[in-house]
Amino acid sequence: MPERRLDGKTAVVTGGASGIGLATVRRFVAEGARVMVGDVDVDAVARVASELGPHVAGRRCDVSEEAEVAALFDATEELFGRLDIAFANAGIGSFATIVETDLAMWKRVVEVNLVGPLLTIKHAAQRMPTGGAIIATSSLNAVQAANGMSAYCASKAGLAMLVQVAALELGPLRIRVNAVAPGLVRTGLTEGMWQMLPAVVDDFDENAPLDTETSPEDVASLVTFLASDESASITGTLQLIDRGAHTKRYPDLPAHLARAARTDTAAG
Repeated sequence: MPERRLDGKTAVVTGGASGIGLATVRRFVAEGARVMVGDVDVDAVARVASELGPHVAGRRCDVSEEAEVAALFDATEELFGRLDIAFANAGIGSFATIVETDLAMWKRVVEVNLVGPLLTIKHAAQRMPTGGAIIATSSLNAVQAANGMSAYCASKAGLAMLVQVAALELGPLRIRVNAVAPGLVRTGLTEGMWQMLPAVVDDFDENAPLDTETSPEDVASLVTFLASDESASITGTLQLIDRGAHTKRYPDLPAHLARAARTDTAAG
């Protein structure tokens, strides 16, 4: 059997029970890694561990709570004895114009999307005495603004810069830190867009030079490359995986929602 890229390595994946996180857990295991999954959905964590067997364990983790993040990494060391890779993937979104923003929700998005990766990087780096790889999930919205998504855009742009600072500080410890920046990816969390707002999906397609669809597995492939020794000289980067959408424009979501509301009213 050919040598797998992550043989003998141990990884932590936050937000690992669904979507991009789950696809990455599966890919890490296929590449030879042992994986600790952290997620707020404990039932989903149990299903992932049951599906993938003894190479995967999991526990509840709200990444905005430092005690829970620390406990996740402590459990990883206790069970697997080492840490080589951390994937700070947990994230949430919200939608509201700035003048209509609920401050508590805005803060919650920042806590999960920016404070969460900060805590993940902090506690992962403390447990990588011989070096390692840390990857964070940013977004196309780190570089492309979206109407009604101030909290999400700001948190993902902040995360892209956090990764650069972490790469600068942790490079002397042989720890590489990078971010992946997906465009629209079809997951359980975004499935409603295909069902209720197909015009938005069409708009995304019109503004992507590549006529393809980005899957969770596509993103997992990029994360796996960044976690492996094949990317030994890559750190401090934001790796866009968006079909080239950053070269055009982001769909006007409020306009799409307004048109959908008018259509529903007329139909009623």
